[in-house]
Amino acid sequence: MPKLTNQEIAGIFARVADMLEIKGESIHRVLAYRRASETIAELPRDLSAVCEENKLTDLPHIGQTLAEKIEELLTTGELTFYKRLAAEVPPGVVDMLAISGMGPKRAALFWKELGLTGVGELEKAAQEGRLRTLPGMGAKSEAKILEGIQALARRTDRLPLDRALPAAMQILERLMMLPETLQGDVAGSLRRRRDTIGDIDILVTSQMPAPIMEAFNNLPEVARLLVSGDTKSSVELHTGQQVDLRILPPERYGTLLSYFTGSKEHNVRLRELALKKGLSLSENAFTVVETAEEILCATEEAVYNRLGLPWIPPELRENRGEIEAAQEGSLPDLIEMGDIRGDLQMHTTWSDGKASVIDMAQAALTLGREYILITDHSYGLGIVQGLKPDDIARQRAEIDGANEKLHGQIIILQGIEVEIKADGSLDFDDDILAQFDIVLASMHTGLQQPREQVTARLIQAIRHPRVSIIGHPRGRLIPDREPAALDMDVVLSEAAHHDVAMEINANPRRLDLNDHYARRAVELGVKLAISTDAHSPEQLSMMHYGVSTARRGWIEAKHVINTWPRDKLLTWAKEREI
Repeated sequence: MPKLTNQEIAGIFARVADMLEIKGESIHRVLAYRRASETIAELPRDLSAVCEENKLTDLPHIGQTLAEKIEELLTTGELTFYKRLAAEVPPGVVDMLAISGMGPKRAALFWKELGLTGVGELEKAAQEGRLRTLPGMGAKSEAKILEGIQALARRTDRLPLDRALPAAMQILERLMMLPETLQGDVAGSLRRRRDTIGDIDILVTSQMPAPIMEAFNNLPEVARLLVSGDTKSSVELHTGQQVDLRILPPERYGTLLSYFTGSKEHNVRLRELALKKGLSLSENAFTVVETAEEILCATEEAVYNRLGLPWIPPELRENRGEIEAAQEGSLPDLIEMGDIRGDLQMHTTWSDGKASVIDMAQAALTLGREYILITDHSYGLGIVQGLKPDDIARQRAEIDGANEKLHGQIIILQGIEVEIKADGSLDFDDDILAQFDIVLASMHTGLQQPREQVTARLIQAIRHPRVSIIGHPRGRLIPDREPAALDMDVVLSEAAHHDVAMEINANPRRLDLNDHYARRAVELGVKLAISTDAHSPEQLSMMHYGVSTARRGWIEAKHVINTWPRDKLLTWAKEREI
């Protein structure tokens, strides 16, 4: 009997939690399974090894009862409790929960009232107009269900960047410690820093690949070996990711790294340029077509130089004009982490943050920030305990006190993430907004409004004289929520006209604006901000994800307002209010 992987066991516990919630069981019981599932899914070790050491109950959220269920799964491959629940709650009803906006109560309603036991049956019922007859439902709710089913069909298994990158870097660091390893990099879409990642590609050079392959195949993170050869191996990690390792001698590293960084379309262009010079290009080398003589390249710079090009940064390699820009000598001077001076969106215990003002400031100081903008939510966002008008003076006093304690090492500014309501108006009136140093406005609800309505709503906020920045403009959450259907050319044109900055939100589950719209924004003359939207000190380190997105959008430091000195930033914010 094949041993269950961590991911398979985590999936069973997650479905148990879903079934319990659909049945209406105690929320504490539901959360017990939900948290256990998360612990197991994120565990880098083989769960069976932890079990053999009798240390299951040492894991977070794993008590004796859940430990016994894990042992049953590892021993028999089945869970009696899960089978009993599955007999009560059809699996297809659980599958409905993957639809955006679908909660367990609504899934239970469709099942119990209409006898719907799967996503396909639910879609058919919505198309026939049967859902709108149920309590709490209507034509709009029914339409949203259909939209959610269509969005679910478009969803992929690609990993968010923040799951793929740490896993890849941890493995690469282990391989780089081996004496046989000479060089190493991550490659593929991860090196290009796409917002979601397929398989993880790792490349190293060595004259002795066998010990590296053996070490890679036997890493504690590896759940199963998929393919193994002399210079290539593929494994599946306990966390579910597939990782491919390729090894070549150092004299071939340039072509290897270039080839496996991609993208496919960029590589096609490189091969076309090579053929024009009488060469073929592969991962191993250039080859002279007429003589079959190999030309080796130890570096990527040598590959591009052989084609008559300067080195092109990995983030640009998407065949979006980078080849032509390189030929013309007009590649952008891309923004770097060192250009970032401040962070213009973060939250504290004044709303839904986990830390105080001074704790956030001290964490930002260790990251080299010169200033930060505290942007707690306004009270109109009902899902958080937001800032009320009466809180503003007290928060200002706390910020002033923190600034005094920090002696100018970092400057804390008072801002607000004011809610853009469904009709486009803002939570606070002009007099209240005038009390803040900088106002950031965002939409968190009503994101599925029709295109014309949601666009007009955002434009109304952009035209407000007190609003300086629009936060995460399209409101997407990767992979769970699709972006609002905004007419982005209209939105960005208005932002340029009113000199309002658009945010690249560095949270890897947002990365909004994405690279395409960030580039379009700059083309239209829009200023950008790159902010972490941190809700804890640890999240302040997410800035590099936003910078990578900006680099993919061809963004230079001069386009980003938080590369400015603080005085210039504040002057701009005040002048544009006039």
